[in-house]
Amino acid sequence: MILHNNDIPSRKVDEYASRKILGTGGSLMMVEVSFKKGGVGEVHSHDAHEQTSYIVKGKFEVSVDGVKSVLVAGDSFYAGLRVPHGVVALEDSIILDVFTPLRQDFLEAEVPE
Repeated sequence: MILHNNDIPSRKVDEYASRKILGTGGSLMMVEVSFKKGGVGEVHSHDAHEQTSYIVKGKFEVSVDGVKSVLVAGDSFYAGLRVPHGVVALEDSIILDVFTPLRQDFLEAEVPE
């Protein structure tokens, strides 16, 4: 599978964030999430998904299992099963999230209603 970012539609998550499913297959999924300054990915955990995330652009305050740190482009984090994690965009930013297994809820949200 080859995908071109410009060909992938962006889906609005809320007034501060939008996402693109960049690639999915087998048990993996890669998602680009663009945040406006002040956007929040609330602290949450996954019972069925592992997640690793890479900061593509900008700056986030990241919380993983209660530990907070400011991450910038090139930094990353990992959140295993049931590990609380969340982000706050400190400026306009882009994060690349990779999930295993893939997020069926994201795929279902992509289907036109």
